Amino acid sequence: MSFLYLKNPAFIQNINNNLIDAAFLWRGETPVDERIAIVDVDEKSLHELGQWPWSRNKVARLLQNLSDDGAAIIGMDMVFAEKDNSSPVNIAREANISAENLPDYDAILADTLATTPTITGFTFDFEKKIPDTPPPSGAIYIQKNKTAQTGEALPVAKGVVTNIPVLQEKSYSSGSFNTVPDSDGIVRYVPLVISYDDALYPSLSLEIIRTLIQERKVYIFYDNNGVTQINLGALQIPTNAQGKLFVNYHGAQKAYPYLSATDIYHHRIDPKKVEGKIILLGTSAAGLLDLRATPFDNVYPGVEVHATVIDNMLNNDMIAAGSSLDSLITMAAILLCVIVVAVIIQFAPPTAAFALVTGYMLLGAAFYYHMLFTEHILLNFAYPLLTTMLSIFAFTFLKVHSENRQKAVIEEKFAKKVSPQVAAQLLKNPKDIFMTSEEEITIFFSDIRNFTTISESFESPKILIDYLNTYMSPMSEIIIAHEGTIDKYIGDAIMAYWNAPLRVQNHADKAVTAAVEQINALKRLNQSLQQKAFPPIDIGIGIHTGTAIVGEMGSEGRSDYTVIGDAINLGSRIEGLCKSYGAKILISEATRAQLDGTYRIREVDRVQVKGKDAAVTIFEVLGTGKFSGKEAELHKRYMYARRLYKEARFHEAMRLFERLHEEAPHRLYALYAERCRTYAQKKIKEFDAVYRFTTK
Repeated sequence: MSFLYLKNPAFIQNINNNLIDAAFLWRGETPVDERIAIVDVDEKSLHELGQWPWSRNKVARLLQNLSDDGAAIIGMDMVFAEKDNSSPVNIAREANISAENLPDYDAILADTLATTPTITGFTFDFEKKIPDTPPPSGAIYIQKNKTAQTGEALPVAKGVVTNIPVLQEKSYSSGSFNTVPDSDGIVRYVPLVISYDDALYPSLSLEIIRTLIQERKVYIFYDNNGVTQINLGALQIPTNAQGKLFVNYHGAQKAYPYLSATDIYHHRIDPKKVEGKIILLGTSAAGLLDLRATPFDNVYPGVEVHATVIDNMLNNDMIAAGSSLDSLITMAAILLCVIVVAVIIQFAPPTAAFALVTGYMLLGAAFYYHMLFTEHILLNFAYPLLTTMLSIFAFTFLKVHSENRQKAVIEEKFAKKVSPQVAAQLLKNPKDIFMTSEEEITIFFSDIRNFTTISESFESPKILIDYLNTYMSPMSEIIIAHEGTIDKYIGDAIMAYWNAPLRVQNHADKAVTAAVEQINALKRLNQSLQQKAFPPIDIGIGIHTGTAIVGEMGSEGRSDYTVIGDAINLGSRIEGLCKSYGAKILISEATRAQLDGTYRIREVDRVQVKGKDAAVTIFEVLGTGKFSGKEAELHKRYMYARRLYKEARFHEAMRLFERLHEEAPHRLYALYAERCRTYAQKKIKEFDAVYRFTTK
């Protein structure tokens, strides 16, 4: 777990974020600073003053009214990146009419910005390169202890969207209103300083605080991990390594006083609600898309995020996140959790151990809650929690293993008549071993070609057995490596299946992949056999996916966990067809339909095997990957020949199969050429393209 903490993977970060959110919800809502108010471009304002964006003279009047009512400072959570086309002067210019003495709304707003305590906003883009120059804030940024090892820890923007020059030049100051959500879409951190084009720029909230306290110098402190804090005079702002402040939310939306923009515009608000206050101008209207997700609320106005950050800094109600103390406590907590759980599990009875571990986890949660909301230090609770849970499982397992050593004797006895996996399952639930169920499985049969002839060439039965074991061992290992269960060895044949007794994801793929690996392994094995002057081995593999009866079968004295059913018979029949078609691996259409991997597969035939009324399409697996080169061209021609065959165009198909056989001799091509010749002579009128086998 300590190694994971050093790597800090995303999924554990998400767990920790969810725990933080749960802590905020458990704490509930807390009071906000009433010196902060939000002027909201809400649905009511849009209804009375028209759709957004409003003409700049309306915005100017709004700001002027706020200033006249005594607002201490006004922050704008919006940007005016284009000129106001509704301005009479712009309309006249577009129509080539004299613009003399016509009002210029942009100039009106610019003049208002110059005479009111307004901090304008702009936004950075971290993905697209939008060249522009952000307005200077008037602050001096001093970076302390920054080294080459630290690098550029602050967020680096690629582009910026600013106000038009006439507004930017008249603005007293500006700040970015970027909020960067975590991977789950929730805004927990807000960047206070952003780097762009080798210069540093403040957030809107930081610039408002800096302006209020009239502090020009901004100190950014670093350590080897990145930023540690940002200082404005006596105000020390703890940040994470990227210079982001963890937002100490006070509750759901509308925690701060909201004043409708239209009421300000029309002087319908008591000036006392504005006088001496920090005013943020933003929007909660859904159509304007300035909505965020927070631990308290999935629909939270972005402007209220900035209000909360200002509140945190104004009241020194900030939470330190990502500090070196966090790392030390987390590493110590991981070690402590392992020790405590080990002692409890080892020495306490099960019921008492459960109570003690539960109490320990609750005590830990209380400690982290206290650190977060009383000491204002954000610690990582996910790693101690996961360590505790993993330790419970690990030490419980070790204890059970120690107490149940005597069961090994029983397991060994059962393993003599069933597979070790089934024996282990029997020990967990002995009654279940005699229960049968109907399950979907992938059945696998393989058989050595001409094994009778091969066996007669050996002088000694012992040498023959060693020869057979040399083949069986690697083939069995491949099946087991791909989560297959070997049912039995039938002479020189292997029967195996997937998806029982335990569920296996993508069982059809794993069976086919095992078959392909067996064919490849067989090539290497034959080279070794050749060096020993032993005859080479050729096999055929048949695979089918279907429903079978699965369970322990036989007498109580002698039984085995096995599978039976029509699907087993069909799998065996498909393996038997390998020789007829000169194939190494044949699979049924049911198996083909479940494959997710990429294989070189060609349709071989539609057949009715002996003992079955329904026809089934069989496919040959040539290997993994895709057809390419000459093989792809041959496959295309073969599939065309197959189409002609299905359409009973036997003469055309025969010529194509003969040419294929001449270029790349294969029993399949020769078989179809001969079959087409026979059918052409018989002049079959009704042809269903199903070949019916009368023997196994």
